[in-house]
Amino acid sequence: MGHGSLRCSAHRRSGSSQRENSRDGTGEGKTVVATLPVFLNALAGRGVHIVTVNDYLSKRDSEWMGPIYEFHGLTVDCIDKHQPNSQDRRKAYNADITFGTNNEFGFDYLRDNMAINPEDLVQRKHHYAIVDEVDSVLIDDARTPLIISGPTAKSDTQQFDELKPKVDKLVSAQKNL
Repeated sequence: MGHGSLRCSAHRRSGSSQRENSRDGTGEGKTVVATLPVFLNALAGRGVHIVTVNDYLSKRDSEWMGPIYEFHGLTVDCIDKHQPNSQDRRKAYNADITFGTNNEFGFDYLRDNMAINPEDLVQRKHHYAIVDEVDSVLIDDARTPLIISGPTAKSDTQQFDELKPKVDKLVSAQKNL
């Protein structure tokens, strides 16, 4: 499924407006090379997200690369290992380096925007991210929107039952005019 010039395999965006793409193919060491900008940006203490396209890669990469970061005193976690809206997921977001899939990051973002209380939030402010397989994340997965819904205060039938007598009364009053 060649995407022409969008064949890039990794994309990063720094805290500034600077953007750079890496066009390395499979097995050319993107995961290992990514440790350098990840480590550098994690030193700021504001969090680094490493976004992958599936939970296998996010878990694998966190387990393979985690010891490198931990050796240097950084904390590492993977949101795909924890239930949504859990204390463990919140803890994963507070790690220096957080691995996860684009869908899980996206759904957590949506859930956080629906939260009523600040203690219900799981993500922290966004600082730096590396997206692995950016063409898949931004083109292929973007075809399927992330949809989330929350509970409603009242169902449609409850509102109908509540308003029907008032409407009947209004219609009856208009007929008597």
